[in-house]
Amino acid sequence: QVQLVESGGALVQAGGSLRLSCAASGRTFSSYAMGWFRQAPGKEREFVAAIRWSDGNTRYADSVKGRFTISRDRAKNTVYLQMNSLKPEDTAVYYCAASRSWTTAQAMGRPIQYDYWGQGTQVTVSS
Repeated sequence: QVQLVESGGALVQAGGSLRLSCAASGRTFSSYAMGWFRQAPGKEREFVAAIRWSDGNTRYADSVKGRFTISRDRAKNTVYLQMNSLKPEDTAVYYCAASRSWTTAQAMGRPIQYDYWGQGTQVTVSS
């Protein structure tokens, strides 16, 4: 079992920055992949970014490439999402997730690929 706890969500103005954190505990996850998803009201959960725990290999949604950076601190068992140049359309609840496998980019972009989920943290970007 893996427990995930997100933090760092806040209200920020457009153009600003935020860093989300996801603290992981439970089973060892050296072979896991970690992902960030987001869900806005009335919309489906949307892939944001993913990282392979072992070597830091990353994948991003086109909508956040060049603005968001996913990283991990293996000593702290924590995954981060650095969000820069935020836009109102980035407003959503952001969820951290863990997958037992690292596979194609298409698969890693699907919520069903992930086995564990955090409770979410709210990010609101005002215009």
